Amino acid sequence: MDSLTDGQIRALQNLAEKRGGNVTAFLNIADAQHLTLLGLASRSRQGWDITTAGAAHLAIHATSAEASVSNLRPDGQSAEGEKQK
Repeated sequence: MDSLTDGQIRALQNLAEKRGGNVTAFLNIADAQHLTLLGLASRSRQGWDITTAGAAHLAIHATSAEASVSNLRPDGQSAEGEKQK
C-alpha cells in the first residue's frame, strides 16, 4: 500500500473518531476518496466510514508514530542527541 499524506492520515483519524461516536470536523473529499480507493474507508449515505482495514492501518501506524514522537525532547533533539527533521 502506498504511504498516506498527512491529510489522508488526519481524515482516517477523523473517521475513527466518528466511528467512536464523536462529532467530527470536515473531511477533505479528495483524501476520503483516496482512502476509499485503498479500502481504508467506505462511502455511505452518512458520508465516509472507516473500514476494518482502515482501523488496523491506524493502529499499526499510530504505534510506530507514538514511539518516534515519544523519543523526542521539546527542543527537537532525539534521546540520542540528534536533531530531528
